[in-house]
Amino acid sequence: MSDLAIGSPAPGFTLPRDGGATISLSDYAGRPVVVYFYPKDDTSGCTTEAIAFTALAEQFAAAGATVIGISPDSVAKHDKFVKKHGLSVALGADEEQVVANAYGVWKQKSMYGKTYMGIERSTFLVAADGTIARIWPKVKVPGHAEEVLEAVNAL
Repeated sequence: MSDLAIGSPAPGFTLPRDGGATISLSDYAGRPVVVYFYPKDDTSGCTTEAIAFTALAEQFAAAGATVIGISPDSVAKHDKFVKKHGLSVALGADEEQVVANAYGVWKQKSMYGKTYMGIERSTFLVAADGTIARIWPKVKVPGHAEEVLEAVNAL
Protein backbone atom coordinates (compact mmCIF):
# COMPACT_ATOMS: atom_id res chain seq x y z
CA MET A 1 0.00 0.00 0.00
CA SER A 2 1.33 3.35 -0.99
CA ASP A 3 1.11 6.36 1.27
CA LEU A 4 1.11 8.97 -1.45
CA ALA A 5 0.20 12.40 -0.20
CA ILE A 6 -0.15 15.83 -1.69
CA GLY A 7 3.37 17.14 -2.28
CA SER A 8 5.00 13.73 -2.55
CA PRO A 9 6.73 12.75 -5.82
CA ALA A 10 4.43 10.93 -8.26
CA PRO A 11 5.68 7.40 -8.95
CA GLY A 12 7.10 7.23 -12.46
CA PHE A 13 5.87 4.63 -14.92
CA THR A 14 6.14 3.39 -18.48
CA LEU A 15 3.28 1.27 -19.79
CA PRO A 16 2.16 -0.17 -23.10
CA ARG A 17 -0.77 1.91 -24.34
CA ASP A 18 -3.61 1.81 -26.83
CA GLY A 19 -2.39 2.01 -30.40
CA GLY A 20 0.72 -0.07 -29.64
CA ALA A 21 3.05 2.65 -28.33
CA THR A 22 4.20 3.16 -24.74
CA ILE A 23 3.39 6.02 -22.40
CA SER A 24 5.61 7.30 -19.60
CA LEU A 25 4.93 9.88 -16.93
CA SER A 26 8.38 11.33 -17.69
CA ASP A 27 7.23 12.13 -21.26
CA TYR A 28 5.23 14.99 -19.74
CA ALA A 29 7.81 16.44 -17.33
CA GLY A 30 7.20 20.14 -16.79
CA ARG A 31 3.49 19.82 -17.55
CA PRO A 32 0.53 18.78 -15.41
CA VAL A 33 -0.72 15.22 -15.88
CA VAL A 34 -4.03 13.71 -14.80
CA VAL A 35 -3.56 10.01 -14.00
CA TYR A 36 -6.85 8.25 -13.47
CA PHE A 37 -7.19 4.61 -12.50
CA TYR A 38 -10.32 2.70 -13.44
CA PRO A 39 -11.33 -0.95 -12.95
CA LYS A 40 -12.27 -2.26 -16.40
CA ASP A 41 -12.74 -1.23 -20.03
CA ASP A 42 -16.27 -1.04 -21.40
CA THR A 43 -18.16 -1.22 -18.11
CA SER A 44 -20.75 1.47 -17.46
CA GLY A 45 -18.90 3.65 -14.93
CA CYS A 46 -15.54 3.32 -16.68
CA THR A 47 -17.07 4.12 -20.07
CA THR A 48 -18.88 7.18 -18.68
CA GLU A 49 -15.64 8.39 -17.07
CA ALA A 50 -13.53 7.89 -20.23
CA ILE A 51 -16.14 9.66 -22.38
CA ALA A 52 -16.25 12.58 -19.90
CA PHE A 53 -12.45 13.00 -19.99
CA THR A 54 -12.53 12.74 -23.80
CA ALA A 55 -15.27 15.39 -24.03
CA LEU A 56 -13.03 17.79 -22.08
CA ALA A 57 -9.78 16.81 -23.85
CA GLU A 58 -9.43 20.14 -25.65
CA GLN A 59 -9.89 22.05 -22.40
CA PHE A 60 -7.29 19.88 -20.62
CA ALA A 61 -4.92 20.45 -23.56
CA ALA A 62 -5.59 24.21 -23.45
CA ALA A 63 -4.57 24.12 -19.77
CA GLY A 64 -1.36 22.29 -20.79
CA ALA A 65 -2.43 19.02 -19.17
CA THR A 66 -2.39 15.44 -20.44
CA VAL A 67 -4.94 12.85 -19.29
CA ILE A 68 -3.85 9.21 -18.89
CA GLY A 69 -6.27 6.44 -17.93
CA ILE A 70 -4.81 3.25 -16.43
CA SER A 71 -6.47 -0.12 -15.88
CA PRO A 72 -5.32 -3.75 -15.69
CA ASP A 73 -6.82 -4.42 -19.14
CA SER A 74 -4.64 -5.43 -22.09
CA VAL A 75 -3.69 -3.14 -24.97
CA ALA A 76 -6.04 -5.17 -27.22
CA LYS A 77 -8.96 -4.44 -24.86
CA HIS A 78 -7.95 -0.76 -24.72
CA ASP A 79 -7.88 -0.58 -28.53
CA LYS A 80 -11.43 -2.00 -28.74
CA PHE A 81 -12.62 0.37 -25.99
CA VAL A 82 -11.10 3.42 -27.74
CA LYS A 83 -12.57 2.46 -31.11
CA LYS A 84 -16.03 1.62 -29.77
CA HIS A 85 -16.43 4.91 -27.88
CA GLY A 86 -14.23 7.30 -29.90
CA LEU A 87 -11.95 7.98 -26.94
CA SER A 88 -9.03 10.41 -27.18
CA VAL A 89 -7.43 9.90 -23.76
CA ALA A 90 -4.30 7.73 -23.59
CA LEU A 91 -4.97 4.36 -21.93
CA GLY A 92 -2.13 2.53 -20.20
CA ALA A 93 -2.24 -1.25 -19.79
CA ASP A 94 -1.12 -2.12 -16.24
CA GLU A 95 -1.68 -5.88 -16.53
CA GLU A 96 0.72 -6.70 -13.66
CA GLN A 97 -0.76 -3.91 -11.45
CA VAL A 98 2.73 -2.46 -10.86
CA VAL A 99 1.58 1.14 -11.31
CA ALA A 100 -1.71 0.55 -9.45
CA ASN A 101 0.30 -0.77 -6.49
CA ALA A 102 2.75 2.16 -6.67
CA TYR A 103 -0.20 4.57 -6.43
CA GLY A 104 -1.95 2.49 -3.74
CA VAL A 105 -5.14 1.86 -5.73
CA TRP A 106 -4.91 -1.97 -6.07
CA LYS A 107 -7.13 -2.93 -3.15
CA GLN A 108 -9.26 -5.66 -1.73
CA LYS A 109 -12.83 -5.14 -2.87
CA SER A 110 -16.05 -6.96 -2.22
CA MET A 111 -19.11 -7.67 -4.35
CA TYR A 112 -22.00 -10.02 -3.63
CA GLY A 113 -20.19 -11.34 -0.57
CA LYS A 114 -17.03 -12.29 -2.46
CA THR A 115 -13.74 -10.50 -1.91
CA TYR A 116 -11.26 -9.94 -4.70
CA MET A 117 -8.42 -7.62 -5.65
CA GLY A 118 -9.14 -4.75 -8.02
CA ILE A 119 -8.67 -1.09 -8.86
CA GLU A 120 -10.25 1.46 -6.55
CA ARG A 121 -11.34 4.20 -8.96
CA SER A 122 -8.98 7.07 -8.13
CA THR A 123 -7.49 10.11 -9.81
CA PHE A 124 -4.17 11.86 -9.22
CA LEU A 125 -3.23 15.31 -10.47
CA VAL A 126 0.52 15.46 -10.99
CA ALA A 127 1.84 19.03 -11.03
CA ALA A 128 4.42 20.26 -13.54
CA ASP A 129 7.18 19.66 -10.94
CA GLY A 130 6.28 15.95 -10.73
CA THR A 131 4.62 16.09 -7.31
CA ILE A 132 1.08 15.05 -6.44
CA ALA A 133 -1.10 18.19 -6.42
CA ARG A 134 -4.50 16.54 -5.77
CA ILE A 135 -5.84 13.07 -5.00
CA TRP A 136 -9.40 11.92 -5.53
CA PRO A 137 -9.91 8.51 -3.86
CA LYS A 138 -13.04 6.39 -4.40
CA VAL A 139 -14.17 8.54 -7.32
CA LYS A 140 -17.85 8.96 -8.11
CA VAL A 141 -18.00 9.43 -11.89
CA PRO A 142 -20.73 12.08 -12.43
CA GLY A 143 -19.08 15.51 -12.58
CA HIS A 144 -15.61 14.12 -11.82
CA ALA A 145 -13.86 15.10 -15.08
CA GLU A 146 -15.18 18.66 -14.70
CA GLU A 147 -13.91 18.82 -11.11
CA VAL A 148 -10.46 17.59 -12.22
CA LEU A 149 -10.38 20.21 -14.99
CA GLU A 150 -11.14 22.93 -12.42
CA ALA A 151 -8.20 21.70 -10.32
CA VAL A 152 -5.90 21.72 -13.37
CA ASN A 153 -6.95 25.27 -14.18
CA ALA A 154 -6.27 26.29 -10.56
CA LEU A 155 -2.63 25.07 -10.65
